[in-house]
Amino acid sequence: MKNDRQSYRNKYNKERFREFQVKYLETDLWIGIDPESFRKEIEYEALVAIEHLRHKLDAYIKTEPAFAKSLTPFYPGIAAPGEAKEMANASAKAGIGPMASVAGMFAREVGEAILQNFSVKEMVVENGGDIFSLLNNELVFSVYAGSSPLSEKLGIVLPSGMGKVGICTSAGTVGPSLSFGRADAVAVVCKDVLLADAFATALGNNVKVPEDIEGVLTFSEKYTEILSVVIVCGDKVGVRGELELKILK
Repeated sequence: MKNDRQSYRNKYNKERFREFQVKYLETDLWIGIDPESFRKEIEYEALVAIEHLRHKLDAYIKTEPAFAKSLTPFYPGIAAPGEAKEMANASAKAGIGPMASVAGMFAREVGEAILQNFSVKEMVVENGGDIFSLLNNELVFSVYAGSSPLSEKLGIVLPSGMGKVGICTSAGTVGPSLSFGRADAVAVVCKDVLLADAFATALGNNVKVPEDIEGVLTFSEKYTEILSVVIVCGDKVGVRGELELKILK
């Protein structure tokens, strides 16, 4: 996954965003800030936010270890931190366990910490393919799909004025995250990055062969929170939603 991650990160727009990376234990974030807003202090703020959330979740999981192990909806006790409850609620809506939204939670919390402490016009926080972003102008996110011939040939167009939005990708053939499917990429866009993360995992679990794409797209229609879905499996692709899909060179 390290080589895959560096491969797509090397292609991020270096002119539009001033980039840096922050790492703590398993968390490895790429963060882009519009050049006018960038301050060196933002890097330290991001690291503090990661460490704070990690310590909070670790302490909670020691008291309720089933939260980290459950592959089905799990509802934390009343004393659980708010972040754990949000993860559980988002993942339960998708029908899976709460850790399915952990990457989105780290991306969001770091992004929100930056926004609370600095005046930032545009920002992208990417955590292993799961993205929390603040966008004012149009931006195209290419879909990385591992060894598929369609990898990085398709782009989801985020139009001007999107504001905060989550773009998350799950794969059964790329990366260390648990998936019961064999999709090369299932990309989901929601205003809530936790929901995008959970739905990407849930939908990806059900794509085992290209013939599954149509049924999974149809199933996704019941969730109005999903703005768009792109599924890549081998040399086949399926698309649903309100956002434009662009063919990339």
